[in-house]
Amino acid sequence: MAVYTDIAEDDLKWFLTEYDAGTLLSYKGIAEGVENSNFLLHTSKDPLILTLYEKRVEKSDLPFFLGLMQHLSARGLSCPLPLPRRDGALLGSLSGRPAALISFLEGMWLRKPEAKHCREVGRALAEMHVAGDGFELKRANALSIDGWRGLWEKSEARAGEVEPGLQNEIRSELDFLSAAWPSGLPAGVIHADLFPDNVFFLGDQLSGLIDFYFACNDLLAYDVSICLNAWCFEKDGAYNITKGTAMLEGYQSVRPLSDAEIAALPVLSRGSALRFFLTRLYDWLTTPEGAMVTKKDPLEYLRKLRFHRQIKTPAEYGLSL
Repeated sequence: MAVYTDIAEDDLKWFLTEYDAGTLLSYKGIAEGVENSNFLLHTSKDPLILTLYEKRVEKSDLPFFLGLMQHLSARGLSCPLPLPRRDGALLGSLSGRPAALISFLEGMWLRKPEAKHCREVGRALAEMHVAGDGFELKRANALSIDGWRGLWEKSEARAGEVEPGLQNEIRSELDFLSAAWPSGLPAGVIHADLFPDNVFFLGDQLSGLIDFYFACNDLLAYDVSICLNAWCFEKDGAYNITKGTAMLEGYQSVRPLSDAEIAALPVLSRGSALRFFLTRLYDWLTTPEGAMVTKKDPLEYLRKLRFHRQIKTPAEYGLSL
């Protein structure tokens, strides 16, 4: 459960007086997420999401995240909106943490997405990439290739606890990706974390995207590779090419991939698999006992990384070349 910082009811009631949000009726922690503490609030007006930004999130990045949601919403993308305080600010403070109130988005995330849902996700991702054009604030991706070695160094000494031999395998992978990583591809604002629990549906209709707290500027096709990893593998580790085809067709119905982006997809997919392996590995080894957060298995993404190493042509992802 993603609640690192608890809140007292009296403190929350005081916090709400700074907003035109009504009076508090009830609140509870939200199980999804691993970075911040999230709560669902029921008030005398509308339901809201309260987010407390934990130490891993830089306060200086918050104007980018909150401003991006406003920018995307103004351009027609369905996503939550930050609620301004009475003084116009989007950020407050609660329980010693920066905190924001965010509008509640109707829908729920899918535990068993099908190809038709993957198509909608691909389309929505492309719509986000197009809508992000013109957003003036910039944020580098600290969890892209330039940051992976530093993250690996924090876990390398204990990596053998997860699987013997990991040290040599990951060092070799980092060397390969450093040499092979593409440059010059179309770039812009990416979500960088569009997993199933960050996409809401009402029935089969996609109702919106949430959780923009990894959003940054990077290669747009890298964001596509993150979604292939997050949506198109089955629980047994097999890649579902039907889902992959649907997702890529959905994306390209809005924003066609260039030939260079298509050619780079296997390397980008290896990179995004490594990125989530590394962050999961670090959390697996360092999350303190008693923290109300569900640790995610890093080996799931190690298996995906090994799959991508075997890819010989982008067509194996379901692309029509």
